[in-house]
Amino acid sequence: MSLIGRLVVIFIGFLAACFVGGMIVVVALLFPEFADLGAGPVDQGAIDILLGFGFIFVSGFALVPAAVIVAITEALYIRSALAYAVGGGLVGLACYLGLVPFHSDTLQFEGIVRRHLEIMTGAGIVAGMVYWLIAGRNAGNWRIPRPPRKPPPPLPSNSRPDAR
Repeated sequence: MSLIGRLVVIFIGFLAACFVGGMIVVVALLFPEFADLGAGPVDQGAIDILLGFGFIFVSGFALVPAAVIVAITEALYIRSALAYAVGGGLVGLACYLGLVPFHSDTLQFEGIVRRHLEIMTGAGIVAGMVYWLIAGRNAGNWRIPRPPRKPPPPLPSNSRPDAR
């Protein structure tokens, strides 16, 4: 039963990390446009739609690399915040490089935009920290058996019914 509960916590942690990572990507990519608008307030409905698409984008691309990091940390009982920050950065890097064309003749990525790479890696680091706050602090804890319960204290001698 503890494994099922752990899987639920992992899923909730992944969703929260993807939501935070999506928010960071959307805000960081749109920040120069916000500064140049000068038109006043931005439509809240448009921001909600962009945050939703950012969440879907990050969660779709990060699922497999994040699942690998989660499997490694759960199997090896890794609970360090630094490990989750580095793992999140690697997931963000993998998500970005998965979108950049790779030229197989020269074995190079073509068209890497440094700012976008930094945004995705930073979003991955923050998402890794959010995951650590929710699920990573107790990685592998479901495998440790619970200590046996203490037996109840004996009943007082005058509380037993008479056996006649």
